[in-house]
Amino acid sequence: MTRRRPASHPSADELLTELGRLTAQALEQAELQQARVELAEALQRELLPSALPQLPGLRAAARYAPARHGLSIGGDWYDGFTLPDGSLAFSLGDVQGHDVEAAAFMGQVRVGLRAVAGVSADPGEALSRANDLLISLDSRLFATCSFLRYDPATRELAHARAGHVPPVWATADGCWGHCADDGGLPLGVLPGEQYPVTRRTLSGSGAFVLVTDGVIEGPAFPIEAGLEQVAKVVRERVTADPGELAAEVLRVADLTGHTDDAAVLVLRHDE
Repeated sequence: MTRRRPASHPSADELLTELGRLTAQALEQAELQQARVELAEALQRELLPSALPQLPGLRAAARYAPARHGLSIGGDWYDGFTLPDGSLAFSLGDVQGHDVEAAAFMGQVRVGLRAVAGVSADPGEALSRANDLLISLDSRLFATCSFLRYDPATRELAHARAGHVPPVWATADGCWGHCADDGGLPLGVLPGEQYPVTRRTLSGSGAFVLVTDGVIEGPAFPIEAGLEQVAKVVRERVTADPGELAAEVLRVADLTGHTDDAAVLVLRHDE
C-alpha cells in the first residue's frame, strides 16, 4: 500500500514574493493604460485648436474625452475660426475609425472645411464642397459633421448637418428643443450630395450645443436617451459659463458607459 505524500504548501516568504510580483504587474498595467490615455490626449490636443473665436454676445467652448480603452485617437474633432466677412464658423464631427489613418483624415476634413468656407460661407454649400473634395482624395473613410456660421450683424446662426447628431438648444426663458432638421449623408460617401441649411436668430440668453455620438450613446444608453439627458443638462445650466456647460454635458458620457471618444461644442449667446 502506497502512502500519499502530504501536499506541499508554499511558505510565507513564497506567498509574499508572489503577491509582490502580482502587485508589480498590476501597477505596470495601470501605468501603461494611463500612459496610453495621456498620449492620446496629448496627440488630440495637437490636432485640435487651442482656442475658439469669441464675439460680444457669443462665447464658445469645447471639451474632448478620449476613448476609454487603448490608444484610440483621431476620431472626433471640433473647430472654430473667423471668416473673411467677420462672421464665425464652427464645426464638430466624428471620423470613422480610431487610428493614425483616421487622425490624418480628420485633419483633411478640418482643413478642407476651412478652405471651402473661405470661398462660400453658406454651411450647406461648404459641406457640399468639402464632401466632393474628400471624395476626390479617394479615401476609404467618411465623417459625420455639423457646420455652423454665425453672423454678428444679424445674430443669425445657420446650421447644416452631414449625417451628424442633431444639436440641442435652450434659452433662459425655458424654451428648448432638438434641431431635428433634415441633413445629408456623411462626408466622403456620395459625390454631389446636398445639405439643407436651418437658420435661427439667437435672441436673448441661451445655449446651442453640439455633441458627437460618443457623448450620448453607449452600452447603457440608446442615442435618444442620451440626447434627452444632454437636453436636461443644457436646460438646467443654460446660463452657465460655456466652459462649465461643456464640461457638464461631457459628463453625460459617464452615464452611457461610452467606449468611444467624445466631444462637445457649446455656443453661449446673450443680449
